[in-house]
Amino acid sequence: MSSPERVRVVLAQRRGARIVRTRVEVQEQTAVGDAMIRGLVRAQLWLAVRLAVLAAGVLCAVPVVLLSFPAVSEASVLGIRLPWVVLGALVYPVLLTTGWVYIRQAERNEQEFTDLVDD
Repeated sequence: MSSPERVRVVLAQRRGARIVRTRVEVQEQTAVGDAMIRGLVRAQLWLAVRLAVLAAGVLCAVPVVLLSFPAVSEASVLGIRLPWVVLGALVYPVLLTTGWVYIRQAERNEQEFTDLVDD
């Protein structure tokens, strides 16, 4: 009577080997690492395009509104016509907010990439 073949039971998967392999693939720019980096670049580009279109849409809406409603363009604030106030003062908060959102989202994309590599 022969004894049954021994089977190794693993209750948890090793994480150390995968971390090294994923980092090496990114560092050595293998096909997998290259695909991961291209995914990060694509995500960053898509974010930049979306925010640029949004900011351009908001900024281009100002002249359209002023042309559509002539009474609005004739209004004055502290002796200065409203179009100059809008274009001179209110444009900058839109641009600063767009930049702030971009930085936050870009850092989030990079953190997700880092988590993917370290996972």
